[in-house]
Amino acid sequence: MSDNSSNSQQIDAPASEVAEILVDLEKYPTWSSAIKSVEVLEKDGSGRATKATVKIEAGVLKDRATLNYDYSDFPKSISFSLEDADLMTEMTGKYSIVDNGDDTTKVTYELNVQVSMPVPEIMRRKAEMATIDAALAQLKKKIEG
Repeated sequence: MSDNSSNSQQIDAPASEVAEILVDLEKYPTWSSAIKSVEVLEKDGSGRATKATVKIEAGVLKDRATLNYDYSDFPKSISFSLEDADLMTEMTGKYSIVDNGDDTTKVTYELNVQVSMPVPEIMRRKAEMATIDAALAQLKKKIEG
């Protein structure tokens, strides 16, 4: 994931609490304005969604995507990749969760989205950053209140 946009946010909560919120995909629509619905299609042995269909409305991008989730480095990170979508040809992302050792957590969100229509690189990057910044701010608000 070298061509990703990314940003970080400090959250006043333990890493375990942040990871618990991020792993609960079905509740994303309650705190993330870009995620309108989530339908979990497959789960792993720990009950975590490994495949889900997500209805996304992030700025001008409105799409329905089937995403695959990877927990191989959980609770340090959660990664996802696109299996299928109407408009997007690529969507890869990763939430990295770093315990600061003082009941605060640094969360970094990386995202790379490509769509089937031509979009200038600067506009694509700007949209990615807006999505990342909104997701991190909404995650912080969800956890800190």
